[in-house]
Amino acid sequence: MKMDTHTTELVLGLTFKGVIMKYKDELIRSMEWLGKKNNTLFLGQATSFSGHAISGTLTKVPKDRLIELPVMEEVQMGMCAGLSLEGYVPISIYPRFNFMMLAVNQLVNHIDKMKKMSKNMLIPKVIVRVAVGARKPLDGGEQHTQDFTKSIEHMLTDTTLVELIEPKQIFNTFVDAYNRDGSTVVVEWGDFYSEK
Repeated sequence: MKMDTHTTELVLGLTFKGVIMKYKDELIRSMEWLGKKNNTLFLGQATSFSGHAISGTLTKVPKDRLIELPVMEEVQMGMCAGLSLEGYVPISIYPRFNFMMLAVNQLVNHIDKMKKMSKNMLIPKVIVRVAVGARKPLDGGEQHTQDFTKSIEHMLTDTTLVELIEPKQIFNTFVDAYNRDGSTVVVEWGDFYSEK
């Protein structure tokens, strides 16, 4: 079976010139793709302005899709739950796993359980981007670099969790997250932004 250039790019994570994309490049490409959808919104701290590594992956997202929020992690996740019930696909951004811990109530008790609690009448679609903080070249310390992937995964029953280890996973992960019924937590690794 012969694949067209677009299909090859999706399957193999290649650019049109056949060069393998790097981790951060794939995140930028994925966010650009999501930013072209008419129902996506990107919420969090340093979305409209530079401030952390994830900020640098939003450079090709239209400015009117970026919603800058103060530090209010639980409210942010709750806002995303509400927006999703109004037909939006919010991308909720947490630059450190440690920060997202303050939003676990909204994620685990509301977004994840809403489908079951509503007898399949309400199915929120929220894409959560969370990063395990980088330890190189500067170690951010214990309050900024913890990995809670397994703990969060054990708490979720209806939300998909994907850990991005290799660049070739990234684009298809976000396409799947956008197209699936339900929410997805995407775990990124800060060290891989420069290593892979």
